[in-house]
Amino acid sequence: MSNVDVLSFGETMAMWVAEQTGDLAQVETFHKRIAGADSNVAIGLARLGFNVNWLSRVGADSLGRFVLNTLQGEGLDCQHVAIDPQHPTGFQLKSRVDDGSDPHVEYFRRGSAASHLNRSVISDALLSARHLHATGIPPALSASCNELSFELMRAMRAAGKSVSFDPNLRPSLWASEQQMIRDINALAAHAHWVLPGLAEGRLLTGYDAPADIAAFYLDQGAEAVIIKLGAKGAFLRTATTEHFVPAVPVANVIDTVGAGDGFAVGVISALLENLSLAQAVQRGNWIGSRAVQSRGDMEGLPTRAELNQFSTAA
Repeated sequence: MSNVDVLSFGETMAMWVAEQTGDLAQVETFHKRIAGADSNVAIGLARLGFNVNWLSRVGADSLGRFVLNTLQGEGLDCQHVAIDPQHPTGFQLKSRVDDGSDPHVEYFRRGSAASHLNRSVISDALLSARHLHATGIPPALSASCNELSFELMRAMRAAGKSVSFDPNLRPSLWASEQQMIRDINALAAHAHWVLPGLAEGRLLTGYDAPADIAAFYLDQGAEAVIIKLGAKGAFLRTATTEHFVPAVPVANVIDTVGAGDGFAVGVISALLENLSLAQAVQRGNWIGSRAVQSRGDMEGLPTRAELNQFSTAA
């Protein structure tokens, strides 16, 4: 039996975060970090003690070395990260906000090393993990990443492994909204646990109410649908039950980026530990609340010791 708990894949970018508020064109000082929804979740699960395989590609450049060193420092198994000598590591610029609003982000990722991932990397060793987490970002990067996403999700579900999917919509990366909706919904059909935000669910399904959005994905084959409602908490539905789980109150929101990734960490980790769906969503809400109180995409993700303190208090 494999000792790998989770396989996740996608693009980790270098990120330059402004040290001052205001127009990025006027900012003179930046702090270098990493960014990427998929790797945020992978890091969060690794911090909780799960063995996580990370599948990706970086350029043979200083930013690629920085990304790889950071991921390895967070405990990810990066044996499946390829070094691409021809294409660069993607990066982004992120503004600083101090009022809880969404920061402005500019991406420089077109033609990046990660966008050249393809299905040839799939192997029995890669598929040995007991769970796959996927998002809607890799399939938007390129045709080859799209094929990889579909094949990984199909193969893992066919092998009897659990699969989670967060749509994580990035409309600017897709050729059209129609293709985005079609492909994201087709990918969701291969997942056991589907984790859309409310606005995402409305766009993808055409339904307004959380219960109807959830029913759409249950009809496609999902076992559970958990819809993120922001400050209101989350709504979960299965074939036999549905209810809301209230959010954890937050007095001071600092940075909203990464909250959904933190939520996914909580839900996935709890379900892999055989906790109930309600407990999983409660944990997701708590980790999401931590994320918005920290500057940075993954800095607020807790360690196992911090999670244990929360669990004891709860």
